[in-house]
Amino acid sequence: MNFIRYFCRMSEVTGKAFDLRLLKRVLSYARPYRKVFIFTGFVTVVLAFLAPLRIIMIQKGLDEYVKLRDASGLQSLMIYTVLVILLHTLFQFFQSYYTSWLGQHVILDIRKELFAKVLSFKTKYFDNTPVGALVTRVTSDIQSVSDIFSDGVLLIASDIIQLIVALAFMFWMDPGLALVTLIPIPLLLWATNVFKNTIKVAFQEVRGEVARINTFIQEHVTGMAVIQMFNREEVEMKKFKEVNHAHMSGWIKTIWANSIFFPLVEVLSACSLSLIIWYGVKEVVDNDNINVPIEAFILYTYMIYRPIRQLADRFNTLQMGMVASERVFKIMDSDENLADEGTVAQMDCQGNIEFKDVYFSYEAENPVLKGISFTAKQGQSIALVGATGAGKTSIINVLSRFYEIESGSVLLDEVNIKDIQLEVLRKNVAVVLQDVFLFDDSIYGNITLGNPAITRQQVQEAALLIGVDEFIQRLPGAYDYRVRERGAMLSVGQRQLLAFLRAYVYDPKILVLDEATSSIDTESEMLIQKAIEKLTEGRTSIIIAHRLSTIQRCDKIIVLDKGKIVESGSHHELLSQAGYYKRLHEYQFADGQPSSIEK
Repeated sequence: MNFIRYFCRMSEVTGKAFDLRLLKRVLSYARPYRKVFIFTGFVTVVLAFLAPLRIIMIQKGLDEYVKLRDASGLQSLMIYTVLVILLHTLFQFFQSYYTSWLGQHVILDIRKELFAKVLSFKTKYFDNTPVGALVTRVTSDIQSVSDIFSDGVLLIASDIIQLIVALAFMFWMDPGLALVTLIPIPLLLWATNVFKNTIKVAFQEVRGEVARINTFIQEHVTGMAVIQMFNREEVEMKKFKEVNHAHMSGWIKTIWANSIFFPLVEVLSACSLSLIIWYGVKEVVDNDNINVPIEAFILYTYMIYRPIRQLADRFNTLQMGMVASERVFKIMDSDENLADEGTVAQMDCQGNIEFKDVYFSYEAENPVLKGISFTAKQGQSIALVGATGAGKTSIINVLSRFYEIESGSVLLDEVNIKDIQLEVLRKNVAVVLQDVFLFDDSIYGNITLGNPAITRQQVQEAALLIGVDEFIQRLPGAYDYRVRERGAMLSVGQRQLLAFLRAYVYDPKILVLDEATSSIDTESEMLIQKAIEKLTEGRTSIIIAHRLSTIQRCDKIIVLDKGKIVESGSHHELLSQAGYYKRLHEYQFADGQPSSIEK
């Protein structure tokens, strides 16, 4: 919980109430759709003139045709008015449709760019970032960015232009009455500015709380089995109430600002109407001026205050979009991607690996690997053993460049892996982890990962070869069986077998097995051992295992302790040394029974 709160505080935006630089960056994504943008801008300007024009026509009808009882002229004017209304309706359709169309196409591009950026991040970034927060950025935050186009910039421009045109007509018709009508406007402008700044802060808090609640829900849904297993439902519910209440409080602040501002707009609008009536009556009584355009000014007052009120609504939307866009751009601008500066774009990988005095740490003050040096020749099988935290998994992480080493070098066929393009490196290194991740897809989809170069026939032949086809055929739909999220419909052993099959069809030159036979039943282990034999045949393999019975045939066993290599050699060589490995072996076979290999 403290970590989630810390992340949300760190991710809050504390920029200006309105950032023109940021707005320009958002609008730059409309460049591919400039024709639609220009057309929508043209429609916006036309609409700004059509609305005040209707009032002029109404006033003209009252002054020239109704008073003079000119039915013919009034009929013609009504026809023109209807045409103007129909034209106004048509242009409103264009504006509504194309602003939303533009917004959706822009967020399509931004979301693709953002996801591509996330795909390039170092693994360390995901270690430190809640998944729920990233989901919020890619989904709801980007959706808020689309509102900048559909309900923000262009409609704000339309309201401002309409306001200016309405004021121009008012001063053209009666300057004195126009000035009287505008007396409450300075107070309204001041209130609007206060509202704008208040709502900015409120929306920052809202977006932070949205990320926090998404992170909480994602984490707890994923770990629901643990919560229920230890009867922690009430405790976690209490935590959720706190998170949920904070989310509600953020929204209450925006509601509070709206609840004060919008009634104030109504009061000031009523003041302007009262001033119009007072001034008009005064002109008629004192100056015998019966041509005061009171009707037109009443309509113009609504036309002035409605855009101002809408401006506040639209500025709410714009502020929310700006806050969201700043959070999105913060991720897009982050320097967390793994530098792919390799120049080797092609290589006929043989599978020779060499670690030279490698130092590595996840955190600067806690080194994990301390001067690791070893070699693995083509086709050799290397086993890594040691206590938890000894550095076994870290060796695989730096081999595949999931993390960057601090010093030393890792060579593949005598080429530094930093000089090899990531795509080429990872094409030649396949990792089968203990915790197999499967997507909510079919068996076939999880094996190929959408690679069109791998055919169904290749998958089936590979499955037969490594002994996986039988269990797949027993599933409903066989290779088309959908495994659900994280492979929930399969057992641990079945998921592990699919991971082997996935590695096999990608035909890597180097195979890494990380605790591939732990936590599974005996039958599954036998199948996996058979799969390992086929998979490691002719390949350089690095095997991490706590069960020493699974690695005794390896060409070399490397024993790690606290980030250092303490022993190295074959199984029998290490037993003869009477060191760390022998003690570990004796501990595992304390009953005195030899392993199946030794029999």
